[in-house]
Amino acid sequence: MNELETAKYQLCLRLGDSALILGHRISEWCGHAPILEEDIALTNVALDFVGLSRNLLTYAAQLQNEGKTEDDLAYLRDVVLYRNALITEQPNGDFAVTMVRQFFYDVFSYFFYSELCNSHDITLKGIAEKAVKEIDYHLRHSTEWLYRLGDGTAESHQKTKDAVEELWMYTGDMFDIDQNYRLLQENNIVPDMNKIKELWNLKVKTVFETATINVPELGYMQSGSLKGSHTEHLGFLLAEMQHIQRSYPNSTW
Repeated sequence: MNELETAKYQLCLRLGDSALILGHRISEWCGHAPILEEDIALTNVALDFVGLSRNLLTYAAQLQNEGKTEDDLAYLRDVVLYRNALITEQPNGDFAVTMVRQFFYDVFSYFFYSELCNSHDITLKGIAEKAVKEIDYHLRHSTEWLYRLGDGTAESHQKTKDAVEELWMYTGDMFDIDQNYRLLQENNIVPDMNKIKELWNLKVKTVFETATINVPELGYMQSGSLKGSHTEHLGFLLAEMQHIQRSYPNSTW
């Protein structure tokens, strides 16, 4: 791979891994959601993320050009080779934690993929145009839950407030950039991350006002996903997710 192809490959891992890991996290609610309708909704959201991940990891494998497939990238890499945003690997916790985590990433995804629809890379542009239709639903879904939980009962409000305070330090990692990202931006392949962050902050603030939740004060932000540094949770998740493929090599669907 040349320098630009390497940068595209890393971007596909960043986006594809985030979708894959968050999709797996959400799938853990299957059969456990608070109501049947939500059980079905979360399962569908998980499937959307896994589908998005497959498109991105397929493109990554093509860029890598080593005869690998999206399954190889999903199931046969070690934890340090994953580039998913740190927030996506955080445990589900209670329903408020799941919805706050989902909302934070949905807002990011909505603005990022909307801008990615203007990419000069035709493959990424096509993936973004398909994904943004699903992400629009995801954001409306998680936003409605933020309203219901934040401005609901005293208990739901407190749990939502606690979830925001617990997860806030992982939000900054979504906007980190490196030399690879700068190269892609110079070639009009990815959006300006500063613009995405401004839009994200404005949307979060607006929703929080309606949900009667205060935006946390700026403080220490966790980072490191672009270098393969993750929280302790990712290793346990991968052990479960990769179990079948590693136990029975070359398995196919």
